[in-house]
Amino acid sequence: LPPLPQETLSGESEEESNGVNLMEFSDEILLHILSYVPCTDLVLNVRRTCRKLATLCLDKSLTHTVLLQKDYKVNKDKVKQLMRDIGKEIYHLNMAGCYWLPSSTIDHVTRCKNLVKLNLSGCHVTSLRLSKMLSTLQHLRSLAIDVNPGFDASQLSSECKATLSRVSELKQTLYTPSYGVVPCCTSLEKLLLYFEILDRSREGFMLSGQLMVGESNVPHYQNLRVFYARLAPGYVNQEVVRLYLAVLSDRTPENLHAFLISAPGSFAETGATKNLLDSMARNVRLDALQLPKAWINGSGLLQHLKFNNPFYFSFSRCTLSGGHLIQRVINGGKDLKSLTSLNLSGCVHCLAPESLFRKAEDDIDSSILESLVVSCCNLRHLNLSAAHHHSSDSIGNHLCQLLSRLKHLLSLALPVCSITDVAANVEKPPRASNLVPQTFGRKVRIGIQTCPRNLGDQANQKIESSVFWALMGSLRFLETLEIIGSSFSSAMPRNEPAIRNSLPPCVRAQSVGDSEVAAISQLTYLQSLTLAQLPNILTGSGLVNIGLQCQHLRTLSLANLGMMGKMVYMSALVDMLKHCKCLRDLRLEQPYFCAGAQFFQALSHCSSLQRLCIVSRRGTLQSDAVMSFMANCLEVIMCHMFMGESLTVCRNLQQSIVRSFQADRPALNVVIFPLLHEDLTEVIRDVPMRHLDEITLFKSRVAEEPPNLWW
Repeated sequence: LPPLPQETLSGESEEESNGVNLMEFSDEILLHILSYVPCTDLVLNVRRTCRKLATLCLDKSLTHTVLLQKDYKVNKDKVKQLMRDIGKEIYHLNMAGCYWLPSSTIDHVTRCKNLVKLNLSGCHVTSLRLSKMLSTLQHLRSLAIDVNPGFDASQLSSECKATLSRVSELKQTLYTPSYGVVPCCTSLEKLLLYFEILDRSREGFMLSGQLMVGESNVPHYQNLRVFYARLAPGYVNQEVVRLYLAVLSDRTPENLHAFLISAPGSFAETGATKNLLDSMARNVRLDALQLPKAWINGSGLLQHLKFNNPFYFSFSRCTLSGGHLIQRVINGGKDLKSLTSLNLSGCVHCLAPESLFRKAEDDIDSSILESLVVSCCNLRHLNLSAAHHHSSDSIGNHLCQLLSRLKHLLSLALPVCSITDVAANVEKPPRASNLVPQTFGRKVRIGIQTCPRNLGDQANQKIESSVFWALMGSLRFLETLEIIGSSFSSAMPRNEPAIRNSLPPCVRAQSVGDSEVAAISQLTYLQSLTLAQLPNILTGSGLVNIGLQCQHLRTLSLANLGMMGKMVYMSALVDMLKHCKCLRDLRLEQPYFCAGAQFFQALSHCSSLQRLCIVSRRGTLQSDAVMSFMANCLEVIMCHMFMGESLTVCRNLQQSIVRSFQADRPALNVVIFPLLHEDLTEVIRDVPMRHLDEITLFKSRVAEEPPNLWW
């Protein structure tokens, strides 16, 4: 460093040495800076530092909306003090996912007399507490709650029902068969329903989809504009959602413009649902649509539905052909500039003219994709995963080349086989050893490739001329990217035992590896990255490039990279993590993963890390390394590890972590359990839904829901 000026050394004032005083900034600039500080810190700490900040921290722009949903350091006492100090100034309060707060915390929300929007999803709220709270919130118009076993609508007071009658937006997560508060909401315009009801109780008894005796079965849908239902796997969820739809089938709301049902597996169409769809085709014009695949497959429904200015379509897992997509949805190339989000995940024939005699692995029809790109030029979210989209060798018609025209894309999900450079494959087909199915085993030597000495130079030469390199270079503002093998399935499905075998990757995907991963490093603004089933990862060198160049990366999910019988990219992963200063969520799914000192020392460089999930069949862990990591990374509040260790080892480590860190981290959630243990599903059901849905369970999240579905 250069020597300090003599004036400074002689004791001149800070102003004379060109020092910057934060308090000299304008109020507008200070308010902008303070908007990045959690509200609890502003009110309980920052405002006590000086008079100017005491005034600014209570500015309406900072107290109007209070977001506690990911403030993992907040506790009951802080919430109590916050509500006491600024309760009357709060109009929007989001406490979604605050599972660690005791139910008595909700009592303090009654101080917020002017609340208009309230999100309590994931919070412990009984029907009595809900009644007491809502009775005081006369201005409430938007509400999100959970309905748990034991909920009793008859305990809601008349004052509470009066408040609910004025609510126009309701988000309800159901863990038990119930209408919840829907029948009380007579002015509903937006209804979001999340069905998380299990088919079996903890005691092993089969549950019924029948509602409790005495519950009203007349929801009020006459003003409804948005209907959204997302179902977890299970027949009970299907039974209950049919009861909600029964009223809709009798009389379809005239102002309905978004109708969305997300249902995994088979959800058969019934006479009532058919009547509902027929009524929608006659009476409404939609802006957003998602239906179960059985309701679309083989029907002429799309030909009859009318659309206004659609902004979201999801045909996930449907057998819709590209010809039908163009003719019935895009109307032969109609201008669809309003469409911003499109989910074609698992839609295996969506880029082919017809599906009757086509194999899933056949080449796509580039003219269909070109029509889609031209018509929907303002797409911001596009999901093409879980399908084989193979490009032909015709020049200029590769899928990556066509997608590069979508300059507004913010999130993109692609199958691994779709990014293969066709010309390179023609010149040099995959070696026979690569085509051996990737199975689990203690010693897997079949197909192991010898790493070239000049791997870095070879990778640079390859990626700079590849179509995927060009695509990444053209999507400079992409924030979310998923590259997932078309046959990939996670070892941790939702309500079933862990999967013990995996399907081999697509033949076209055999050449996708380090060089393609390195191309992703061009995405300077990348915030979320998912890579799954990339078979040709040899060293993981491309991960290091991403760590160096993608400094905004917050979420990273890696699964089954390289050969399955050996963790080949540990060294590169360690180097990558040392540069990920903004990383908050890390999910790793890899057989034979060794969670030891080397890994956790590198992970300790991720100073912003909050959530960690590791899924590894036959994986091992070092308890001392885990404890040291938890002590060094003070922001970590979730540690999920499903490994190959014994139940005793897992339990002892879990208890040690909870005992050592729970007091200082109120939101701490620790689950360490053998992956192949028969009780895994029982353990999973106790994981907070926020963590389970956002990181623990693997899924494609691009265009999963319409943008801005809830505030």
